[in-house]
Amino acid sequence: MDNKKPKVGIVMGSDSDLPVVQKCIDMLKDFGVEVETIVCSAHRTPEKASDFAKNSEGNGFDVIIAAAGKAAHLPGVLAAYTPLPVIGLPIKSSTMDGLDSLLSIVQMPGGVPVATVAINGAVNAALLAVQIMSVRYAELRIAIKKYKEDMKKSVVKKNEALQEKLKQ
Repeated sequence: MDNKKPKVGIVMGSDSDLPVVQKCIDMLKDFGVEVETIVCSAHRTPEKASDFAKNSEGNGFDVIIAAAGKAAHLPGVLAAYTPLPVIGLPIKSSTMDGLDSLLSIVQMPGGVPVATVAINGAVNAALLAVQIMSVRYAELRIAIKKYKEDMKKSVVKKNEALQEKLKQ
């Protein structure tokens, strides 16, 4: 293994996606992952999308997270140009409550996979990226195990509190 730090590229179809994407950025940073975030449109700046994806491996990225709403072609376009894993983050829009985004991302043709999380599922996009990178970075494997253990403890505490409240 090299001494490279884990790095994720986040591409948003619009800056209006930032309120959702910020949760993803924050979660990745909590895990110590380097994050680079850009706005790039599959339809309005296709050359920029192509260049980003083609150069992503050489620029040190391990995973790409692509957030897109409506037609949501951005994750698929990026996946077409890179060997790196691409995680699609469908953004809820005023049209169809984001179902259009979800279906646009998840229905990729054979040979061009895009992992897809729930509509506005920014935290899960980050966690999936961490899990993917944990294959290469032992510190992320340790951190994701701790995160899951902490979640378990939190649920146990909530149940204990509920049981105490119900006794009253």
